Amino acid sequence: MPAKIFHMNLKIKSSKNINEKASLVTIVSSKTNLPDDFKSLSKDYIKTNFSAQKPLIKNELENINVLALAENKDDFKKLEGLRVNGYLTCKAANNSKIKSIQITGENASEVLAFTEGLILANYQFNKYFSDKKDNSLSEISVVCASVSKKDIEELTNVSEAVYHARTLVNEPQHFLTATQLSEEIKSLSKEAGFTVEVFTKKKIETLKMGGLLAVNKGSVEPPTFNILEYKPKNPSNKKPIVLVGKGVVYDTGGLSLKPTAGSMDFMKSDMGGSAAVIGALYATAKNKLDVWVVGLIPATDNRPSGAAYAPGDVITMYNGKTVEVLNTDAEGRMILADALTYAIKYNPELVIDLATLTGMAARTVGHHATVSMGTADKETHESLKESGFAVYERLAEMPFFDEYFDMLKSDIADVKNIGGMNAGAITAGKFLEMFTKNEKGEHAYPWIHLDIAGPAFLTIEDAYRGKNGSGVGVRLLYNFIKKYAK
Repeated sequence: MPAKIFHMNLKIKSSKNINEKASLVTIVSSKTNLPDDFKSLSKDYIKTNFSAQKPLIKNELENINVLALAENKDDFKKLEGLRVNGYLTCKAANNSKIKSIQITGENASEVLAFTEGLILANYQFNKYFSDKKDNSLSEISVVCASVSKKDIEELTNVSEAVYHARTLVNEPQHFLTATQLSEEIKSLSKEAGFTVEVFTKKKIETLKMGGLLAVNKGSVEPPTFNILEYKPKNPSNKKPIVLVGKGVVYDTGGLSLKPTAGSMDFMKSDMGGSAAVIGALYATAKNKLDVWVVGLIPATDNRPSGAAYAPGDVITMYNGKTVEVLNTDAEGRMILADALTYAIKYNPELVIDLATLTGMAARTVGHHATVSMGTADKETHESLKESGFAVYERLAEMPFFDEYFDMLKSDIADVKNIGGMNAGAITAGKFLEMFTKNEKGEHAYPWIHLDIAGPAFLTIEDAYRGKNGSGVGVRLLYNFIKKYAK
């Protein structure tokens, strides 16, 4: 089955000189420090129309001139403002049919942030249009002495990883089955330089991954379990970082069928966690970071049928624990549980899972943040939070008290798969925690759970994150993983 990978149709390069006849973006640190082209504007006009998140844009014949303001006492807000400036500039450029843009400024991080917003805003998913209207913007030149070719290459690779993650999320389930997801991973692995091993249904049955097999029972498509690994010759970490991504390629809710009126319309996006893991491995390998990273992706769809698992069933999981199923729509935790147990074999330094797991997480923080919790120490969790601010994919940490597990106690099995009406995102996390433990009941590794249900799929455009698949998690994980590099 051939893979259909989307490639970024955008060239990003460095340049030593500014072409004064071409479109130009100038980043300044003050409203009073204006280039000659903008000095004719009145102070009132500048005050009203120019801010840290609103660039000045002048159309001049076949080009545009843009002035972006890097001004904020908080560095992470300043950089985010520049990314938003990049998004607004991208819209203006494509509306004016501009093919090439130059970006200049004195500060490397500011220039790169603006460039990142411009690149990410230019993403399109046009595969299924009969009349494809591609964006005109196809080339970006960075004119900044403090930005190296390596900086541009790194940004390009990370941005392309986000593009890939978005495309995987945007693909409809009639194409992106669990088997096809594995094919896409294989194709990307060859491009980036990481390895892939795919367990088919027979192997999954041999391993007795009861959670993944139970969710798959109602499907006509077989499940897969995907192992992605990037291990450089001399990694800085002796034990791997393991990333686990939920790969439910489509979720009807199973026999606990989701209600209509929009609840099922976007469930092709229920594999957003797997897309983030794939993107993170892609970016890490493409940029040749000296960090050992493993990705685990259990994949299936969740459908009702005569063979589907049902509320009331008791499932024996990969670690031998039994689960009373009270809601088949709580399927993500079932497949993640097997993967989290499988992760123990790697004796990992840290495990991070990402999943569009609960509607409660989305209702709690909306699309502006990712819900986080887990057993990793405070320093590790804070480091991940810092990465969240750095790329503006912020984390909202939930309480993780032991008492929440009491809500999951079953009368007939070791645990039940839902905890009731309250604290749904947290009890889902407490369910997963059970499968991060060894046979002695001790935590086998430090672990952080990220519920990306809010930001993974956007029904309205959100600046450079776009609309539909956002690729959330890729930049967050890459920024965090990079800290481990030599």
